[in-house]
Amino acid sequence: MHDLIPGLPAGTEMVILFFLLLALRVPVAFSLGLSAIYAMWQMGFGLELAGDLIATGITKFSLLAIPFFILAGTLMGSLGIAERMIRFFRVLIGGTPGGMGVVGTVVCLFWGAVSGSGPASVAAIGPMIIKGMEEDGYPRAYAAGLVCTGAALSIVIPPSIGLVIYGVIAETSISQLFLAAILPGLFMGLTMLVTLPFAKPRGTGRAALERLSPMPHADRPYGRRLWLSFRESFWGLMTPVVILGGIYSGIFTPTEAALVATVYALLVGGLVYRTLTIAGLYRSLGDAAASSATVMLVVAYASLFGWVVTVEDLVGSYSGALLGLSGNEAVILLVIMAILLIAGMFMDAVTVMFICLPIFMPVVHELAWNPVWFGVLVMVNLAIGLITPPVGINLYVAANVTRLPIERIARGALPFLLVSLAGLAVIGLVPQLSLALLGAAD
Repeated sequence: MHDLIPGLPAGTEMVILFFLLLALRVPVAFSLGLSAIYAMWQMGFGLELAGDLIATGITKFSLLAIPFFILAGTLMGSLGIAERMIRFFRVLIGGTPGGMGVVGTVVCLFWGAVSGSGPASVAAIGPMIIKGMEEDGYPRAYAAGLVCTGAALSIVIPPSIGLVIYGVIAETSISQLFLAAILPGLFMGLTMLVTLPFAKPRGTGRAALERLSPMPHADRPYGRRLWLSFRESFWGLMTPVVILGGIYSGIFTPTEAALVATVYALLVGGLVYRTLTIAGLYRSLGDAAASSATVMLVVAYASLFGWVVTVEDLVGSYSGALLGLSGNEAVILLVIMAILLIAGMFMDAVTVMFICLPIFMPVVHELAWNPVWFGVLVMVNLAIGLITPPVGINLYVAANVTRLPIERIARGALPFLLVSLAGLAVIGLVPQLSLALLGAAD
């Protein structure tokens, strides 16, 4: 057998090969798998072990939450639930200063408690929010940047697919992670509102609302319109209550909540709104299957990568190197956050977690950091990665929705990137923001 780079251990060669394949634009999942199989071959292990490791890596009960949360979000977008929610919030707060910018932010945060997936959120609610913000005078690229950022918080605000994966890798309570992420997620949403006055829309308040596309009941008094829009959107607005209420009351687990969310969406679409059709269901199942397959393929091949990392003791050597950087915990945390930010520029959140968390978690335990707080911090960091070029996946989805060049959307997202970094710093410096609700629950 010949080493890729003579003198280096197989695990280190694997890491180098992985980044080389990424640079050659090989898809992330296959970059993980090919580099891991190469390392296993160098170590003298056969492909039969690879099959066992892949099967073991994806046959975890908690991972069932991923495809079902994706399906639930897809169904709620296609069944008109998202549209009704946007109408309600537009009537409720659309006349405030900032108009549709405030509406877009609130809807993104609310949808995060439904979808759990950033790209899926952009696809489901992006077209309606961007259209409304553009009519309200906001630049189209800025509106797309707002949607990209708000949708990215879907992996922070529970129920979050990212938090499910973190809980599996870090062996941390997913229910506690969900509870801890609520306040930081809302805080990150508030930071988005800081950018609205600088976007210079052509008008704000009720006068701007008159330029928007006509809505049902537009000729009714405000109170009557609010009541009618609330009644039409009630079952959609109840979705987070059903999901999170069931989890925290102990009726079902976070994994079971994903199935409940899917059944709930089908019942609302089929029996209440009567928008469920066989053709629509088929399309939703196809879209959700494609999105789920992308995530699960990364999970499958990441199990091979993680096995090599463990066997070659890269965890011990790399985490030891991190601890040896400084005796100051703040410096170590800053280095970890910088690594995650840089990794998020080139890889999706799932891949980053499978590669980095096995190295970071021993450091977390050694320094006695709260793994729940650290998990929320990781999620906020990786949410920023969803809007950071060159591989900010939300930017690409928004480019497809708006038909704008990705460079323009990236510039539109720049103000949100800056305030998000400031928000990340606050969450890192104030752990109590993440742990307050855990203390209240106890």
